[in-house]
Amino acid sequence: MRVEPTAPYHSAQEALRVLETVARHSAGVTDAGLARESGLTPERLTPLLRMLRREGYVEQLADGAYVTGEALTRLASAHLREQALRDQLRHTLDRLRDCVGAAVYVSRYVDGEVTITQYADGPATPSVNEWVDFRSCAHATALGKSLLGQLDHNGRRDHLSRHKMARLTSRTITSDKLLLSRLEAQPPTVPVLDLQEYAIGTVCAAVPITAGATAGCLALSLPVEHAHRLRQAAETLNRNAAPVLLSLAI
Repeated sequence: MRVEPTAPYHSAQEALRVLETVARHSAGVTDAGLARESGLTPERLTPLLRMLRREGYVEQLADGAYVTGEALTRLASAHLREQALRDQLRHTLDRLRDCVGAAVYVSRYVDGEVTITQYADGPATPSVNEWVDFRSCAHATALGKSLLGQLDHNGRRDHLSRHKMARLTSRTITSDKLLLSRLEAQPPTVPVLDLQEYAIGTVCAAVPITAGATAGCLALSLPVEHAHRLRQAAETLNRNAAPVLLSLAI
């Protein structure tokens, strides 16, 4: 399997370094101290601290020093950890849904199958109607293609050998040769799009959020009448993927 670190992965790793540094200073640590101990420049540290404060991982005292936040304290409690992790991811996804104005999904490639582990939708941001099991149509969905794109050639071949490339709409790619060539040419930093390939009336985008040995992605869906917002929403999704990956990595 070929799983390459992504930009959100690097941001999440830097955020973890900041959290480790804050945790060592129970009385608080200044941004200058954080920069010195973490090795991060002020240009990198400032947006990370903004994100960590927004997500509740750190708090800033009246004198400007940073201490461990309520969200991280809950995660550190063994008997509360599992529920706290679910709550934190839900909080992060709800915020991201509102930020991009679309339903958002976390998907992982587990034991050779596409799995949606969590999603956030709402009355104004409806989720996709799963009229065909997502596990059987990775070739037609943005999240499926993002996950396949993180596998090596043999991994992709293996997946396609187990799942027939059915034509779901007139836009669905059913040629494995064409799909494999597009996956090979897909830049890892560019969102993968689904323009009514899975379902007429829906467009989607996905970006990788990979850490470790498991391929993962973050996706969004929009009604086709909002297709003009898709690329901008996908870019926003990509820029704001680090908090999701951080909540998965802690």
